[in-house]
Amino acid sequence: MDPLGARSQFVDVLNLPTWSQSQGNQDEDDVENDFKEDDGILTNQINSLTSPFSFRQDINSKIVLFNGDVALLNCTAIVNTSNETLTDKNPVSDSIHRHAGPELKDELLKLKGCRTGEAKMTEGFNLAARFIIHTVGPKYKAKYRTAAESSLYSCYRNVMQLAKEYGMGSVGFCVINTVKRAYPLEDAIHIALRTVRRFLENHGENIETVVFAVSDVEEPVYMKLMPLYYPRSKREEKASLPLLPADIGNAEGEPVVPERQIRIAEKPGNLDDDSGDESLESDLGLVGNHAFARMEGDVDKQRKLILQGQMSEVAQQKQHQRNYNRWLCRARADDLSDIAALKALYQTGVDICGRTVMVVVGRNIPVTIIDMEKALLYFIHVMDHITVKEYVMVYFHTLTSEHNHLDTDFLKKLYEIVDTKFKKNLRAFYFVHPTFRSKVSTWFFTTFSVSGLKEKVHHIENLQQLFTCILPEQIDIPPFVLEYDARVNSPYYTSHSSGL
Repeated sequence: MDPLGARSQFVDVLNLPTWSQSQGNQDEDDVENDFKEDDGILTNQINSLTSPFSFRQDINSKIVLFNGDVALLNCTAIVNTSNETLTDKNPVSDSIHRHAGPELKDELLKLKGCRTGEAKMTEGFNLAARFIIHTVGPKYKAKYRTAAESSLYSCYRNVMQLAKEYGMGSVGFCVINTVKRAYPLEDAIHIALRTVRRFLENHGENIETVVFAVSDVEEPVYMKLMPLYYPRSKREEKASLPLLPADIGNAEGEPVVPERQIRIAEKPGNLDDDSGDESLESDLGLVGNHAFARMEGDVDKQRKLILQGQMSEVAQQKQHQRNYNRWLCRARADDLSDIAALKALYQTGVDICGRTVMVVVGRNIPVTIIDMEKALLYFIHVMDHITVKEYVMVYFHTLTSEHNHLDTDFLKKLYEIVDTKFKKNLRAFYFVHPTFRSKVSTWFFTTFSVSGLKEKVHHIENLQQLFTCILPEQIDIPPFVLEYDARVNSPYYTSHSSGL
């Protein structure tokens, strides 16, 4: 109680319900029933997989989701999100300064700023919290998305590291992001949740409580994503597994940059080391070494039933969805880092309509020497969470040779496998630097092999034409493509690059 018996405005974190005490997802039964119905094999496949974020009661009991002002939390330390000079004006920082008192401003001057991704600590002054940990989130630009992800990870990691080093029992996080910094909220929350989870797993034995303090706008997104990283039951763990994003970071939650990975096998010639993979292969029986022959079970039998009118449209859709889920489960379980290292498929910014842009670099696909089944799995892995919203694809055909050309049968099978959302939400496919041969092949493919794709394909002769649909700062273009376009077409990009 405050003086004169007035009730304190501060909130004791020990009185807040933990995540393990909150009610689980009411739709889990529906998810499980959808898996079980007419498909015991798929249920066994999902049950045989382990989520990278398994159900941990001990960790859930440390997590609190609090809708309110982080400045009011009575805990060991709270987090302030600011800028490099620690003078940012934002709702979180303003509230902390207001409750802490004028001494905080004077103390911050002594810190002489804070770099992006770093964390620095001051006293809490008039706050209920003993300490304030100040950190600076990155300014988000789609062109430098990887750097922004790494910086935001560093913010959360460094805060947790300070908490461990100073023996803090409880930490209250605000959302380390501001309107000025423009980090996409959902992407930021993914990084926050997985980084804290990994730290608690690996180093958090003495940290008792971590509070995520959120606003009314942020709370629904947290409620949606929390079960992915902090499932409250084995059932919720299994239901959340297919919803995890493609990039879940490394063992510490840090974003993985494929081109910086060095993979070393202890005994590359020893087949016994792969016994675990063989076990997984048998568990996922319908997707084996010759997956194209079995991607939909007995394809001929199913098509015969369809032609005979014995399989309804609804049944066909459910069969297709179950088949896709098998591939998705396999994609989440396999090691695909060698395919990722090719940097042949990646997410960049948004087009002029605000839709996510995915890039495919044809020259980076060595069709004749890579495992095309793994390439297919990687495509599904990366694209699954992208395709839930409208998106566009940019394919750079620039300087491709014979060993880069994808086989028509492979493309057709890919189109048949992917979920309906891939096709429905694809708004445009920009084919950059096409040759006469590729134009003819594309026409035949979209006319005779697949339906509904032809009107979405746009042949782009030069980058200037592409930039009318996607601004230069919103797309990460390989240097060889820029050089080729400047040489063959015009130096448009070069003349504008100073503004990027």
